[in-house]
Amino acid sequence: MRSIVLLLVLISQLSAAVSERTHQLLAEAKEPVRIVCIGDSITGVYYHSGSLRAYPEMLQIALQKINPKVDITVRNAGISGDTSKGGLARLEHDVLAHKPHLVTIMFGMNDLVRVPVADFITNMRQIIQRCRDAGAEVVLCTQNSVVESPQRPVTKLAEYSNAIRELAKTESLALADCNAAFEAVRAKDPLAWNFLLSDAIHPNMDGHKLFAETIARTITGQEVSLRDEPPPPNPLAHTLNLLREGKPVSVFAMPPYDQHIEAALKKLHPNAQVIVKSWTTEGKTLAELETAAKAVRTMKPDLVIIAVSGHLGESTPQAFHQHYSWIMNWSLSFGPQQWDVVVALPSAAKPTLDTSEKANEALARRLVRAQDLSLIERLSGDKSPLSDLLVKWIAAHQP
Repeated sequence: MRSIVLLLVLISQLSAAVSERTHQLLAEAKEPVRIVCIGDSITGVYYHSGSLRAYPEMLQIALQKINPKVDITVRNAGISGDTSKGGLARLEHDVLAHKPHLVTIMFGMNDLVRVPVADFITNMRQIIQRCRDAGAEVVLCTQNSVVESPQRPVTKLAEYSNAIRELAKTESLALADCNAAFEAVRAKDPLAWNFLLSDAIHPNMDGHKLFAETIARTITGQEVSLRDEPPPPNPLAHTLNLLREGKPVSVFAMPPYDQHIEAALKKLHPNAQVIVKSWTTEGKTLAELETAAKAVRTMKPDLVIIAVSGHLGESTPQAFHQHYSWIMNWSLSFGPQQWDVVVALPSAAKPTLDTSEKANEALARRLVRAQDLSLIERLSGDKSPLSDLLVKWIAAHQP
């Protein structure tokens, strides 16, 4: 309990230092506000958070909730594998050229395996100074906490996080201590913390929402919740655009959707050319489905439908999380979305579930939402056949 209290006090104290000029611009609502977030794959748009959004996009939503009358633009300048050295090299083109009022900086996860901490601090100081010289305020951000591994020991990450905290003090900068925010969750509920991650080091969208809430509080001094923010609309945008253009669509689908998706798409687009490949699930474990999912990126389908049976569970929620998340991760394109991915809950195809299936579905629902993906689900009282349910779902999600 003492650790929890200390973490919460630390977060409160660090969040109290708002970015004064940007805070004033947001409060006055007289002119557009431009923000750029620079970082690595934890900042950029990748499969970890659904391939459509990450915390910069969620930060824009959070700030808009707090300041609905302000024209706010948050630009994402995150690149996978990048370090403070790479960020410094591309700062002019990717950040300063956009004339931001404020820049958030989140590096460290790759630096700790490639850049000595002294060089990391030097690079960060140069990034800070160049942003200041360009007239931009700076918010430093620590990264999320991670699952212990030989490559990224928790103690090593703590060294870089502490270096960022010290930089914020010596440079008189606002600090969004996202690491402390993640650790506060872990101290209260280790499983809830585990469910903020897509893999050992990358947060899923629930983790990115926590990032955005923490950074928004640092910028404005106000609390905001993104907990109920839904996944992006139009989950079949890529597929339906192809159909409207008269182009063929390739689908990789788990049963029973492999038997229904072609007819459902043709119900709405009679001339549709649909090529369906079945993703075999019979007799497979979650781990085996995870392995099979690794083929998706080489296939590059237009639509992937994941429909894991409700009877597939694991001995612990953490094990279920690991396999289920990687089924989704491998099904998504590595970077920004190139094809559609949707997930069907077991009850959509089988309305009556036993106790263990209901428990597995509850975990699946939580993980799918945390991945920022859309669900095919059966609304309460809907007893229509799966074929009709699928047609209705597609129709309801047309752009």
